[in-house]
Amino acid sequence: MINLYCLPYAGGRALSYRDFQAHVSNLILIKPLELPGRGKRVREALLTDSEAMIDDLFAQVQNDGQTYAIYGHSLGSLLAYLLTRRIISAGLPAPRHLFLSGGKAPSVLRDQRARYKLPKHEFINCVKSLGGIPREILEEPELIDFIEPILRADFQALETYVYHPTAPFDIPITILHGLSDIEVAYRDLLAWQQETSQHIDINVFQGGHFFIFDHLAELGQLFNQALIR
Repeated sequence: MINLYCLPYAGGRALSYRDFQAHVSNLILIKPLELPGRGKRVREALLTDSEAMIDDLFAQVQNDGQTYAIYGHSLGSLLAYLLTRRIISAGLPAPRHLFLSGGKAPSVLRDQRARYKLPKHEFINCVKSLGGIPREILEEPELIDFIEPILRADFQALETYVYHPTAPFDIPITILHGLSDIEVAYRDLLAWQQETSQHIDINVFQGGHFFIFDHLAELGQLFNQALIR
């Protein structure tokens, strides 16, 4: 059995990955990780700093001891990279594989717009343009009021991140990209190569920033092929 830890995108929670298990081998266990301020941890204070998020995520995985891989989407791709770096620096076994979707390479995450500071109307319109948030939430003012602080906290963590070059991992990295993603261009993915000594594999899918939910079967097949040997 191999654990596949799934890290959240901005505004995401553990339940966001509830349908993944049905599309992978029974030798892979999908294990979504939950950040504070959402899901079962809704009463905990939100985190607005990527390093604080990594402290939290690291505590969730370091005592497991099982063979594992990591998947992250959007903000989760940065968190997957930072979590792997933390794990390796702690002298713990590295993940077998990294799967990253909807996320620019960390070295090109610079000069970002501080969208988390936008007025409410502009901020919500920005979120709407990316997709991924159900219409029933975006059409209910009370639900928007609930999710807005979560999204702002996550956007702040992403948009205030500062890249510090480190030695590349010796870990295979599979990149997943939506052809119509307005947030991430294909060229933004190429610099992931400098983060690993192994050749990165870039897979392109039809769809926008949240293309993953339209291609669960294909994602499951990729996970199976990479992890089940």
